[in-house]
Amino acid sequence: MIETTKMSGLFYNKNIKKHLPGICFLSLVAMFSLWLVISTVSWMTDEERLPLSHMIIQGQLKHITADDIREAIDSMDSIGTFMTQDVNKLQNALLSLPWIAQVSVRKQWPETIKVFVVEHQPEATWNNRVIVNPEGVVFNAPMSDLLEPKPALFGPESNSKDVLAFWHQLQKQFSPLNMGVHSVALTERLSWQVVLDNGIRLELGRDAREERVERFIALYKQLEKQMNSIDYIDLRYDTGAAVGWKSEDIAEDKEEN
Repeated sequence: MIETTKMSGLFYNKNIKKHLPGICFLSLVAMFSLWLVISTVSWMTDEERLPLSHMIIQGQLKHITADDIREAIDSMDSIGTFMTQDVNKLQNALLSLPWIAQVSVRKQWPETIKVFVVEHQPEATWNNRVIVNPEGVVFNAPMSDLLEPKPALFGPESNSKDVLAFWHQLQKQFSPLNMGVHSVALTERLSWQVVLDNGIRLELGRDAREERVERFIALYKQLEKQMNSIDYIDLRYDTGAAVGWKSEDIAEDKEEN
C-alpha cells in the first residue's frame, strides 16, 4: 500500500511538471485577456480619450439656432463618450426645445454626432399664448419668436384642429372677395366669431354656420362700398343680419333681407 501511494504521487508530480508550461501559458492568456477587457472598458468610458467633441447640425433652422441645440445637449448631466452615449437621450433632450418637431441623432466615428432637425411650421397663434402648426397641433413656442404676423385663433384647448380647419375654409370662401380672415374664435358655449382683415366682426353663433357664411357673402356684395363703415355683422338670425356701423352719429341699423 505504501509503495503504491509513493508511485501514485510520483506519477502525479511528473504529470504536473509535464503540463506546467501549458498551465502557465493559459494563465498568462487569461490575465492578458482580463487586462485587455478592463483597459478597453476604461478607454471606452474615458471622456478625455474618446470625447464627443464635434457636432454637425443639419436642417432648415429659422426659429432656433445651433447655439440653442448645443445648450440643450450641454444641459444634460453627462454627455458621455462616443461608445457610451445613448442617442435616444440626446434626442429627448433636443425635443424639449419647443420649436423642434422631429430630430434624428447619429454618431459618426470617432468623435462626432450628427443632428438633423425638423422645425414646427407656424400656421397661427392660439389663445394669444402659443402657436398652432398646419396640422392644428399646439406647441409651446413663444409668440415673440414668430418672424411674421399669423392669424389669431381662439377656443377651448381641445378644439385647435377644428378652429384651424374653419379658418382654412373661410380663407377659401372669402378669397374671391379679396378678403382675408384675421381671427377665428370658438367660445366656451361653442359659438363662432370671425374678424376679417378689414376689421369687421362676424357673429355666426352656434348653429347653421355654413348657411350664415353664405348669407354674409351675399350681403357683402350689396354692402361692398360701405364696408369701411361697418363695425360688425350679426348673422345669428334665421334670415337677414344686423349691421353695426362705426360712426357714432348713425344708429345701429338692422337690415332684414
